[in-house]
Amino acid sequence: MDVMEAILSRRSIRKYKPDAVSDEDLETVLEAARWAPSWANTQCTRFVVVKDRETKAALSATLSRGNPAADAVVNAPVVIVACAKRGESGFYKGSATTDKGDWFMFDVALAMANLTLAAQALGLGTVHVGLFDAQGAARILAVPEEASVVSMTPLGYAAEPSRAPRRRELHDIVFHEKYGQPKA
Repeated sequence: MDVMEAILSRRSIRKYKPDAVSDEDLETVLEAARWAPSWANTQCTRFVVVKDRETKAALSATLSRGNPAADAVVNAPVVIVACAKRGESGFYKGSATTDKGDWFMFDVALAMANLTLAAQALGLGTVHVGLFDAQGAARILAVPEEASVVSMTPLGYAAEPSRAPRRRELHDIVFHEKYGQPKA
């Protein structure tokens, strides 16, 4: 599958088959994440791979009430938790270099995008999970103080197909020369 096909066919999967993800496929999606761009190649993103059902249940309990991904976190064969070392990305000689401050969120997002697209190319499903108690997840996973839990994704084979959501048209989101200016 080429990259555009993976981009256009990727969906958020919230119901998974119990089938195991091979170590080879798991390594492939993590390798894709490892090769994501990062600020000045700081590579601040770290991943915790969780297969233990009790740990997945504890992580699921950190999701906000009613989060539709809660069952997926428990029932997918794998959950990948993306963390970041703070104070590296977006910094030069210990100081933030832009008005955005620490860029770890950008770097994690780039890595997770690579990971989810690689998963799609392998026939695996994912869903970005961000609405959860990150500090609670950090305690469960023994994440050190200098790092933050940012997001997580279940990883496995979809139990049912998922429909594509409506997307805005390009002319609604792309401007030319100045913000808000349509193509001439």
